[in-house]
Amino acid sequence: MSDFKQLHVSALMGANWEAPDWQQLETTRKGEWLLEAHSMTERLQACCATLDVEVLGLHQCDMETLTSSERELLGHEGCLVREVVLSGDNMPWLCARTLVPMSTLTEKEEDIAQLGAVPLGQRVFTQANARRDAIEVATVIVKGQALLARRSRLWVNNKPMLVSELFLPHAPIYQEEG
Repeated sequence: MSDFKQLHVSALMGANWEAPDWQQLETTRKGEWLLEAHSMTERLQACCATLDVEVLGLHQCDMETLTSSERELLGHEGCLVREVVLSGDNMPWLCARTLVPMSTLTEKEEDIAQLGAVPLGQRVFTQANARRDAIEVATVIVKGQALLARRSRLWVNNKPMLVSELFLPHAPIYQEEG
């Protein structure tokens, strides 16, 4: 899985994030996925019998390794980096990289560092005050294939984290409407 991680997480880190064209996207199937304001976990679970999470990496990074746009969205501090793949019915659908500022991992949110195979959305969106903002989108090329990605800031108890998601080739976002 290390080649998979290298390829897909690197693609996410190199994405050219842009504000979405809401008017154009919100009437399309792909737009419904990219602009999802609630839990991506719930949306994926609705498309399969089993949704599994595989943790690819969990480590800390210094503020200096964050991009300027990541610092603008999260502040100037080190973060916990969580990299996972979500698979629906044993098919990889989503590669995600989450930056969680160390100040977010306090009090009720300490457990976020220990989620393991529990989807982040399942943990975050159980809180009444959870919300998503700063949605950005990108198209990245992986092995010659254009894949859709999005980045958004999640808030839980007024504490931020930044989630970047790469929709893999077999993800439901690419399926035609039935």
